Amino acid sequence: MPTVSTVNLTAPLLLLLLWATHPTMATNWLSLARLPRSRPVSGAAPCARLRGLTPGQVGVCRARGEVMESVRKAAEMVIEECQHQFRNRRWNCSTTQRGINVFGRVMNQGTREAAFVHALSSAAVAMAVTRACTRGELERCGCDRKVRGVSPEGFQWSGCSDNLSYGVAFSQTFVDEPERAKGLSAGRPLMNLHNNEAGRKAILHNMQVECKCHGVSGSCELRTCWKVMPPFRRVGVVLKERFDGATEVSENCCCLQLKMTLASSETHPGTSRLAPDGCELVCCGPGYRAGRAEVVQRCSCKFSWCCSVRCQQCKNTVTIHTCRV
Repeated sequence: MPTVSTVNLTAPLLLLLLWATHPTMATNWLSLARLPRSRPVSGAAPCARLRGLTPGQVGVCRARGEVMESVRKAAEMVIEECQHQFRNRRWNCSTTQRGINVFGRVMNQGTREAAFVHALSSAAVAMAVTRACTRGELERCGCDRKVRGVSPEGFQWSGCSDNLSYGVAFSQTFVDEPERAKGLSAGRPLMNLHNNEAGRKAILHNMQVECKCHGVSGSCELRTCWKVMPPFRRVGVVLKERFDGATEVSENCCCLQLKMTLASSETHPGTSRLAPDGCELVCCGPGYRAGRAEVVQRCSCKFSWCCSVRCQQCKNTVTIHTCRV
């Protein structure tokens, strides 16, 4: 049996960013998960009939039809993993009964949940396509043969390394297309692109090495090793950890309230949380009380592509909502 070890990579912080502005169509392709397996998802005519795809994604479908079955698989992976990661949360990644917006209104707003779904979706496409490459299911790609030679640890690179670069490239082409079509001058597309990239980097920074020993009686005189992707569950866990640290880069009443509730929850356990589908407060039991306070907060934030946020410091009087106990 191959032994598995984790590649020692220094992973930068994969920060999920929020932007509370306008509705988005960027993840409507997830509705492919609702199609029956018997329905084709490639070819000129079938691609044109796929609801949920933007015109640019329809073009990708027509040009790269062999990959679309992997995209359908990715959509299924996203729903399953999202529901696992949020199984104990108020919003548990429940899906709508019909329509192309699989997760409903939560994706129309700049919530942490939307940021998580964007990151998870881009990662799922990259992984599903890469797996298809490794299994020989796609004509245009196969194993990553660039991983060759002897490693600093002394083992021989060989075997079939996962061709993550191909999967990532397709994910950028397909998943990022709706955002790039809107233009990179708008805030929400930039945030979505950042979160998409965070999802792909979660794979890259958790790549693993599998090795096989060669020698007399199973001795490890010689080891041949290859790179493999982490399980998708591991990617989901990494992104879920980033979810709770998501950072906002815009200011409005909803965001100010969210900052206060999240900041106060660490020191005041009874502080209410923001509902994922709007600005309403969620307080179980006897409701909540409101108070006013003057705080110093970030303001006039500007996002620099890619990937930093610069803000000024402003004094604001805000309302703090605390759950009654």
